[in-house]
Amino acid sequence: MTDNAPENVTEPEQTFALVSSAIPAGSVVGAQQLVEDLGGENLSPDLAWSDAPEGTKSFAITCYDPDAPTGSGFWHWVAWDIPADVTSLPLGLARDDASLKQAVNDYGNVGYDGPNPPAGAPHRYQFSVHAMPVETLGVEQGALHIGARFAIFSQQLGSADFTARYQVTN
Repeated sequence: MTDNAPENVTEPEQTFALVSSAIPAGSVVGAQQLVEDLGGENLSPDLAWSDAPEGTKSFAITCYDPDAPTGSGFWHWVAWDIPADVTSLPLGLARDDASLKQAVNDYGNVGYDGPNPPAGAPHRYQFSVHAMPVETLGVEQGALHIGARFAIFSQQLGSADFTARYQVTN
């Protein structure tokens, strides 16, 4: 079998980056981000990103637990229509913050809700920023997350992410 790719073509270096002082990449999700049932404050983490792809006109944010025992993971946060000149979000973003739009998450609430996994193996929480080629996704505030996710994933220019873990033991 032969490879039809040109020999001297290299992939561009990816520089788009996402960080949080509340949840450093590869760490354990902090108490502030956990739901209150686990002794947390249920605050969305601060996020900052840099070096977005050329052509970015807005950003979207997602937080996803691929290890939830649902067969399709668990969506903790989907937010979009963040203007292109914004490169950070503060700790504890309000559910009704007018500077962006937020979806109904898998808890049934608009905005961010933190980890609350069942006891057992650790769960991964993937925080992502998505660079969008449009100023608005055309999805209304408070929509179900699936519509916003479809708009995000079907047209994003690129994304940056980090993963943190959390485990409940009993």
